[in-house]
Amino acid sequence: MKMLLASNGQFLIEKGYQLLGIPRDKIFIGYITTASKGASSNEYIKIHKQLMKDNGYSFEEIDIENKSEKALRQFFSDKNVIHIEGGNTSYLLKVIKQSSFDKILKDLLNKGIIYVGTSAGSSIIGPTIEFSSHAIKGTTNKELRSLNLVPFLIKSHYTDDKEAEYKERLKTLKYPIKFLRDGQGILVENNNYIFVGDGKEVELN
Repeated sequence: MKMLLASNGQFLIEKGYQLLGIPRDKIFIGYITTASKGASSNEYIKIHKQLMKDNGYSFEEIDIENKSEKALRQFFSDKNVIHIEGGNTSYLLKVIKQSSFDKILKDLLNKGIIYVGTSAGSSIIGPTIEFSSHAIKGTTNKELRSLNLVPFLIKSHYTDDKEAEYKERLKTLKYPIKFLRDGQGILVENNNYIFVGDGKEVELN
């Protein structure tokens, strides 16, 4: 299983996609933009799609909400990369469960398709989304439970001004967590987790 979990999309264009081990002209991305429907603006989607086009990456966009399992499996049958874009993490996770895409995704990963996530698309890969800014107060543990494909939580868009707040929240977490600044990511190859990107990995104690 191979995955790249990133904080932001520009990092993927500049460095991330090149880490997937597929020549640029052989990459065909199934680009899931569902999470943007729960965001305040989808301008970042437009920017990332234009950057992919400008840099020669082939992709096909899809919103997985209200799609049948058959339609989703057909859509990804000719793709070698699944990229789930950021947006509202809670909304995205709800749609993934409702559409059975959690089961479909695991099947696709077992077949060797590479997963790429940015922001919310990275957060859903951990055991829960409890650290997400979109985790609604009063949400049950079952609703927070995520895909559990890595044994840690992921928090994207880290900035130093959040250090004190996050250190306090760490005291109540059941799972370890990895913080990512924009320009950073985690390359997952089976059970190996490799920090990639600009600067040093954030470590909060």
